[in-house]
Amino acid sequence: MYLLTLKERQDDGAYAVLNRYGEKVLFMFEEEDDAERYAMMLDENEQRKLDVIEIDDALAIRTCKMYNYKYAVITPNDIVIPPPKDDNISKN
Repeated sequence: MYLLTLKERQDDGAYAVLNRYGEKVLFMFEEEDDAERYAMMLDENEQRKLDVIEIDDALAIRTCKMYNYKYAVITPNDIVIPPPKDDNISKN
């Protein structure tokens, strides 16, 4: 599985979006190509420069559950687009 981190600051957290309830949701992508594509869309919107890193999916999900973080597993069948430029974007 893959997630997005701030470019050159991978230890500072992972990319997350705010859902309609104002809660942070960590995006974890099953496919590297999908994560790269999403990062490029964010880059085009000049929101943030992000890197794609591979993670252990079981460990990531277990960590999210342990700390009560919301997360979404993005499959190849899902379509996700970045939030509008002026929406809040967060890092976990």
